[in-house]
Amino acid sequence: MIKISEVTKKIKKISDVIWEIPKTYKKGMNVPARIYASDKILKDMDKGVFEQLTNVACLPGIQKYAYCMPDGHWGYGFPIGGVAAFDPEKGVISPGGIGFDINCGMRLVTTNLTYKEVKPELKPLVNLLFKKVPAGVGKKGFLRITENSLKDIMVNGASWCVENGYGRKEDVKRIEEYGCIKGADPVTVSEKAIKRGIRQIGTLGSGNHYLEIQMVTAENIFRPKIAKKFEITNPGQIVVMVHCGSRGFGHQIGTDYLGKFAKVMKEIKLGVKDRELACAPFKSKEGQNYYKAMACAANMAFVNRQMIMHRIRESFSEIFNREPEEMGLNLVYDVAHNIAKLEKHKINGSKKELVVHRKGSTRSFGPGHPELTEIYREVGQPVILGGSMETGSHLLVGTETAMNETFGSTAHGSGRTMSRTKAKHQVDGCALQKEMEKRGIYVKADSMKGLAEEAGFAYKNINEVVEILEKADISRTVVGFKPIGNIKG
Repeated sequence: MIKISEVTKKIKKISDVIWEIPKTYKKGMNVPARIYASDKILKDMDKGVFEQLTNVACLPGIQKYAYCMPDGHWGYGFPIGGVAAFDPEKGVISPGGIGFDINCGMRLVTTNLTYKEVKPELKPLVNLLFKKVPAGVGKKGFLRITENSLKDIMVNGASWCVENGYGRKEDVKRIEEYGCIKGADPVTVSEKAIKRGIRQIGTLGSGNHYLEIQMVTAENIFRPKIAKKFEITNPGQIVVMVHCGSRGFGHQIGTDYLGKFAKVMKEIKLGVKDRELACAPFKSKEGQNYYKAMACAANMAFVNRQMIMHRIRESFSEIFNREPEEMGLNLVYDVAHNIAKLEKHKINGSKKELVVHRKGSTRSFGPGHPELTEIYREVGQPVILGGSMETGSHLLVGTETAMNETFGSTAHGSGRTMSRTKAKHQVDGCALQKEMEKRGIYVKADSMKGLAEEAGFAYKNINEVVEILEKADISRTVVGFKPIGNIKG
């Protein structure tokens, strides 16, 4: 285990918020490691991050740097908040650089309702959403589909929802990759994964996943012109944020391929610093099969969040006795933060296709990027940064600096400061729920122990994280949101 004192002796301060661990720090490092952090956040950062990040820097074919964002903390193999890009010919693909919850991501929905209108109906609304969007371990969704339909979902992603009456045509234009990662092939997905995933669409799951009703406050509208582009116009405006992924479906795919990759590594004598960094050459049969299966899970996750939005629209309509369109309920954006994708980025002055791994990290493409929908091409990609259920969240926008410096990547949230076990020992879930209600945040949770794990003090200060992103110019904050209602697993 790396000692923080050993790291700080060699770490180089590149700027106020960028720190570099040189290749000479650890034998086998192919590139330096870079951490985005303030002095305070670096000092308080989970010490395991330094070991994991420098291990990632040793992987074959890695380009430029191994990165960790300011929300970084210890994860499986890669630190959460990690970014790494690999040459597709010489490099690898690693499930540890994506996460078990493939395409865990964020979705933001705007309404034209105000806090004044919603406050009297907040409890009935949250109660109904809690009923319509199952949360918690092993919960099943309302959607009943055949195995063939699930395979259609794996291949076609969010467009399947629109074609089957669970969305609007314009929704798909406001999802990363238009809600469908290309190259998905159901043949590469195990029967066990299919059985785990077939009833989980339209569910939140557990852990830090949530459905949250939020409010715009006057002091948190930082870039009004861009906010207007995202249909956020007035203080008191109500928005809804969703955080979840591919559930047990993605987890099983990750588990399946970690086992396969361990065998491949043994056969080709590919060594890694940590067994959790199990990987395979991207161009190998096993590497390609994992990428295709990962795309299947990613597309299922886009559908999962789309189905949850469908239930949100139903719930608002039932509570306020109005058609969803009358209340707006428009999708701003849906972005993945556990994914590997083929993207073109500049290396030594020329564009090259790379396998970009983002693990607890968000795409942050700048203005003018051809992959962005025309709706946002002028201002840059919306970046949804989730905070704790007590402190609020932010909507940011991508930058050209991110394209040049971090493979178009930024943070995904505030990031944990302590383990779930430690948080549970410090607070009682029932007491926390009551205390939050006194502060104007009504919470429904499947588990009080799970609620305690997600207490605000277990997370970094999101405003400090945002300030680092601003100073580094890898994303710029547009508006902040205050939570008023929350559903947790």
